[in-house]
Amino acid sequence: MTVFDKPKCFTDGPLHYCPGCTHGIIHRLVAEVIDELGIEGTTIGVAPVGCAVMAYNYFLCDMVEAAHGRAPAVATGLKRSNPENIVFTYQGDGDLASIGMAETVHAAARNENITIIFVNNAIYGMTGGQMAPTSLPGQVTQTSPYGRDVATVGYPVKVCEMLSELEGPEYLERVAVNSVKNIKNAKKAIKKAFENQVNGRGFSLVEVISTCPTNWGMTPEKALAWVDERMIPYYPLGVYKDRSAGEAK
Repeated sequence: MTVFDKPKCFTDGPLHYCPGCTHGIIHRLVAEVIDELGIEGTTIGVAPVGCAVMAYNYFLCDMVEAAHGRAPAVATGLKRSNPENIVFTYQGDGDLASIGMAETVHAAARNENITIIFVNNAIYGMTGGQMAPTSLPGQVTQTSPYGRDVATVGYPVKVCEMLSELEGPEYLERVAVNSVKNIKNAKKAIKKAFENQVNGRGFSLVEVISTCPTNWGMTPEKALAWVDERMIPYYPLGVYKDRSAGEAK
């Protein structure tokens, strides 16, 4: 009896991510959801600039590469010109919450019928570990060697909380993938975000708290623990907006 199998929407190519990075888990969840909804043939993914820049190597659906931060704008164009397709973006915190903040906010305000998977690991991963918009207060990075000083660089951006103040978005939820329980909840959120688009409900964003052991300077095990100890207390998990259920955090 098969207990677990590779999603059909996933290629056989080896992942390029660092050991202990949870991008692979998130990729698998997205692929499983696409399989379960039977939408592979109509789905278009938009890859970002960042650690997931080569996401097109891992999904068997159609993929488009966007300029840094512009994935929501590209996804908007794809969806409006091909409304029958399911369009999702897969973005990191540097891509989405820094150079791409305007595209994110305005796509949400317009309630574009797209799905965004937002990976928050509180650091710039691909470019060497610089401070990101989501880096925690006091967090040591390559560009904040003494820790993030909020007095000079400001506080981290809480994307779900910020977007929840807009009238437009249909669904906003923050999840994590550092434990079996959290991974199961993350899959439910990702599936709901895709189902919202299938049903024409509008803009859905799932923020996934992820690890970056390499740039955090930790073992994979310690990185998973750091998510519980530091990340989740600052970025509480939960639903921040769900117009279909009338729920808000």
